[in-house]
Formats: sequence, structure tokens, C-alpha cells
Amino acid sequence: MTIPGEKWYTEFHSEGRSPHAIADGFVLDKRSTAVDSYPAFFVWIASNAMLPSQKIVWKKGGLPVENNSSNLTEGSIGRRLITFAIPYLIANFVQALYGAVDLAVIGWFCDPASVAAVSTGTQVTQIVTSLITGLTLGGTILVGKYTGMRDEKQTCKSIGTTLTVFAAFSVVLMILVIGLASPILTALQTPEEAFVLARQYVVTCGWGIPFICGYNAISAILRGYGDSQRPMLFIALACMLNIAGDLLLTGVFGWGVRGVAVATIAAQAVSMVCAIVYLNRGHFIFKFTVRNLRIDGARARELARVGIPISFQELMVRISFLYLTAVVNALGVDAASAVGVASKYDVFAMLPATSVASALAAFTAQNYGAQRPARVRTAVGAGLGFALAAAACFFLWAQLSPQSMIGLFTRDAATIAVGVPFFRACSFDYLMVTFVFCLNGYLNGRSKTLFTMFSCCFGALCVRIPLLYLVQTYRPDSLFLLGCVAPLVSGVMAVYTIAYTVRQFRLDLRPALC
Repeated sequence: MTIPGEKWYTEFHSEGRSPHAIADGFVLDKRSTAVDSYPAFFVWIASNAMLPSQKIVWKKGGLPVENNSSNLTEGSIGRRLITFAIPYLIANFVQALYGAVDLAVIGWFCDPASVAAVSTGTQVTQIVTSLITGLTLGGTILVGKYTGMRDEKQTCKSIGTTLTVFAAFSVVLMILVIGLASPILTALQTPEEAFVLARQYVVTCGWGIPFICGYNAISAILRGYGDSQRPMLFIALACMLNIAGDLLLTGVFGWGVRGVAVATIAAQAVSMVCAIVYLNRGHFIFKFTVRNLRIDGARARELARVGIPISFQELMVRISFLYLTAVVNALGVDAASAVGVASKYDVFAMLPATSVASALAAFTAQNYGAQRPARVRTAVGAGLGFALAAAACFFLWAQLSPQSMIGLFTRDAATIAVGVPFFRACSFDYLMVTFVFCLNGYLNGRSKTLFTMFSCCFGALCVRIPLLYLVQTYRPDSLFLLGCVAPLVSGVMAVYTIAYTVRQFRLDLRPALC
């Protein structure tokens, strides 16, 4: 075997697996003692003297290899997917606490008008978050694809392009949100007594959009690279700061709605800065420097081709939910507060599905990059089972004791009373939407983003909005019927998404059958 300069390579077979070339790395023995300081020739001898089961190989500042937890193309499929998805779940749970804590603190220390203001303002900020997460998922898929192909150069180009594009995008989005806050809130029929406070919340959060973009871009890159743990730690830090800031600024200093907004953007800013500093000091493949922040044309086009359809579909879904907000706001503050609380539980109940979907996107991208589609089919089944079991717990809670769910956010008796029928109806969506989210995660990982875009747009614009219009026209006072709309829409979408996914599975099998 030839040792080219300071680089060394080793190949081995174990349990029928294909050989892997390992470059620019260092080998640890079974006692985890680094030997990277030895000359290349002796490292090669040491690595080949060990049994395959004893080798633990890491890349120092490079792409993940076989026994690295970042590699999703090896190991037990179910265990690898779930262990990768759990940090996603925790991170998404913690991120969901942002809006939930804001609403809870406002409910504890302020009046129903403030609750309605934060509830409506959150609908606007969720549009922003949906646009950002849709595009960043494109970054996850892009990085995951080249990580699976073991192409370090293109992986770095993908990371630099993603970060640079989002830096520019965040500035444009910030200007639009701040400038259009009043027209958007007017279109949502925000209750008069809550309008000023809602605008205050939206404008304050608007100034923090660059930090939201920065954190989500870094997290998407790490997840595409196969690392779902560090994004979890970064968002956990932000959540703790956010909770402390909410209680301090609103509960102690009495800043009200502005206090929870300031606490949110300050926490995200600290989290983003800590993530950059931590990664630069570690052995991450990419260094966050101005020189590395550049756009590669080919990677930018690929990012746009994958990310824009995802972002557009998220936007259409959020617009359809904004229509629901406008319909409910017309019913008064109590109804608006109740549906606002329900929207928070929607996020938590659907966390398992959204987390598995995001994990499946990265898992699928890496395994298709490595030409291993069979692993993906097994992963889809395992992910669906896990997500359905978790969603069922929230469904049963909403059916058996909806009062206790609403009571965690507000003590107002009128809000609780009008919210109970809505909770019981909309909770069926916890189960139905699980199929849609998980299968869309798989399809996004395969870059079938045009299908998921048209699917979500059809469900939002051609099914949800017409159904809401019918209820608004003929039974405008029925929150129960309004709550039935979401599960009906998800049920329709689940049928044709399952059919399309089965077709993709069959197409994968065709070459193997020939």
C-alpha cells in the first residue's frame, strides 16, 4: 500500500460491509488513546494490526466516517434514525417553548387583550420562521447529499453558500416585516384593543430576524452533516435565556408584550454567537470566517431548486392558518385567545412528526447520496411508528381533559369554555398530519420538493381555505366545526401523499428487479 506524503488510507471489511477509504484522520484504539501524532506509516501499521471491531475512526476537521455518529449510512436503521431524531425532537420542543413561554407569561401577568396580541403576533412571526426553516431545510438536504457522497469540497461550498445566502435574505426579510406589520395585522382583523400591542410584538421580533436566520442556517448545516446534538444544545441555551428574560422583563419590570419579544430575540442572538464561537474552536469541517462566506453559483442554484419549493409550501400553509386567525379574531378576544392557545398545543403535539420528518430528510439525503435506498424505506416505517405513538398521547389528553390543557396558559373561565370544543375537534389532526409530515420529510430528502410544494399548496389553498369560508358563512359561531377543518385537510393530503410515496418505493425497486 502506498502512503502519499502525510496522508494515509486504510481499508477493511467487517460483517459484509463495503470497504471505506479514510483520509486525513486519526485512529483511536479501544482505550480511546489518540495516535494521530505518529508518522503516517506507523499509523497505517497500527490501524491494520487491530481487529475491525476494535477500530474507532474519527475525522479531524473532515467528513464523518464509519463509526462516527454523524454517518447515517451505516449501523442499525431504526436505532440510528431515532437516536438522530431525538435531539431534533428535544431541540424543536425547546424551540416551541419560545412562543409557548411568551404566551404563558403574558397570560399570567397581563390581560386577555395582551394574550390575543401575542397570539396574533405569533401567527405573523411563524410565517417568517416557516420561510426560514423551509429554505434552511434545503441547506440540510444539500449538505447531507454531499456528506453521503464523501465529497468534502462540495460540502464546504454548500455550507458557505447557505450561510451567505441567508445573511442577505435575513436583511431583506427584516425590512419587509417591520415595514408591513400594520397592514398584515389589519388584514388579520386583529381586535382593536389588541392591535397596538400586536404591532409592538411583531416589530420588535422583526429586528431579531437576522439572528433567527443565523441560528437556523447553522443548525440546518449541522443536521445535514449528521449532527443533531449540537443544535439541541444551542437552542437549549437560548430557551433558558428566553424564559429568564420573559420572567424578568415582563414579570418583574412590567414591560408586557415588548418584554417577551425583547427576551426572545436577545436569547436567539446569544445562541447564534455561541454556536459560531464553539464551532470555530472545535474541529468542524467549515471555519466561520469572512473569506469562507461566498456564494458558489452551482450550489446556490441547487439550494434554490430544493429550498424554495419547501419555503413556498410553508408560506402557503401559514397563509391558510392566517385566514383561520382572521375568522376567529372576528369572534372576539376570548375565541382568539382560545385558538391561540390551541395553536401552541398543535406545535407540541406535532413535534414528534416534524422532528422525524426533519431527521428523515437528512437520513434520506445521505443514504441516497451513498446509493443505499433500501435503508430509507425501512427508516420511513420506523419513523412513522414512533411519531404516531407520540402524537396519540396528545390526542388522548385533548379528548379526555381539554380544560387542563387550556388552563396551563390562561385562568380566564370564558376562554377555557369556548376553547373546549375546538380542542376536541382539532386534536384529530395530531394523528392525520403525522402521515403527511413524515412522508414529506422522506420526499424532501429525495429532492422531490416540487411534489411536496404542490401537495401542501393544494391542501392549503384548495381545501382548507374553502372549508373555512363555508364554516364562516354558514356557522360562524361554531368553533367545533372550525376545529374539524384541519383534520379533514390532513386526511385528504395523507391519501395522495401515501400513494405517491408507494410509487417512489416501487421505482427504487425496479433496477434491482431487472
